[in-house]
Amino acid sequence: MSVYTKTGDQGKTALIGGKRVFKNHPRIEAYGTVDELMAHTALLMDVLEDGDDKAFLLWTLDRLMVVSSVLAAEADAVKKLPALTSGDVLRVERAIDGMESRLEPSRSFILPGGHPSVSQCHVARTVCRRAERAIVALGQEYEAPLAVYEYMNRMSDYFFVLSRKITKDMHVTPKKWIPVVDE
Repeated sequence: MSVYTKTGDQGKTALIGGKRVFKNHPRIEAYGTVDELMAHTALLMDVLEDGDDKAFLLWTLDRLMVVSSVLAAEADAVKKLPALTSGDVLRVERAIDGMESRLEPSRSFILPGGHPSVSQCHVARTVCRRAERAIVALGQEYEAPLAVYEYMNRMSDYFFVLSRKITKDMHVTPKKWIPVVDE
């Protein structure tokens, strides 16, 4: 089977369930942004050395695929897909709590950077926030399961805390935001 089908040549694509929508439909925007987040998450996983972090990110890729599938599916088709659960949200919260227990409390805003893996965490965090906004916008037309909203919200927090953990693990000095005051 060829990768190109030519069925999208008129600017439409199919949802899971068969309905065809324009490629700028809010569903496509939402799951497309989750797909972009998956690519950034995979890149982050590839540049990390910590096996536990990599394993968690591999699990994250699976869960993001579930989110993407749920967003791409019509109502009846959702029932046939794997579900995102409150247990998934709890797993992210536990990962965040575990990392935070080994970090000093944050006392200032932190700028992205210091090491490519730290910067990649921040790229993933910001794409995750954009995906979350797209899902919320989609929610005005199609309500996603509550666990999808919760999971995406926690994941952006996870990427931020992971950036702090990596900063500490690599002995990188955090880039604290100190506003420049023009005189």
